[in-house]
Amino acid sequence: MVLSATSIPSDFFPIAIQFFAALGFVGTTIVVTHLVGPKRYSKKKMESFECGVESQGNARIPFSIKYFLVAILFVLFDVEVIFMYPWAVNFKTLGVQGLLEMMLFLGLFLVGFIYIIKKGALKWE
Repeated sequence: MVLSATSIPSDFFPIAIQFFAALGFVGTTIVVTHLVGPKRYSKKKMESFECGVESQGNARIPFSIKYFLVAILFVLFDVEVIFMYPWAVNFKTLGVQGLLEMMLFLGLFLVGFIYIIKKGALKWE
C-alpha cells in the first residue's frame, strides 16, 4: 500500500458505510421497540421512583452551587489521574525523560489543586 499526502473521496467510503449502518441500527432499534413494546400506562407506573423511597415534596428545590462545583472538580481531577495509568505501564521504557514529563504534569496538577484550595472551592459552609 502506497501512502500519499492526498486522499480521495473513495477512501472515506468504508467510514460512510459504517456510519450509516450504525445510524440505521439505532433508528431501527428505536422504531421497533416503540412499535413492539408494551404500552401500559397507569398512575402508579407514571410516578417517579427513587430506590423504593416514597417521593416527598417538590423535586425542583434549588441545590447549592457548591455541590455542582465539587462534582465538576472531581471529574476534572479524575480525568487527570487517568493519564497516569499509561505512564505507569510504560514507566521503564520512558526512562528519565518520561519521569521528568510526569513530574511536570504532576506539578501543574498540584498548582491547579492549590489554586482550588486557595479559592475555597472545597469549603462547605
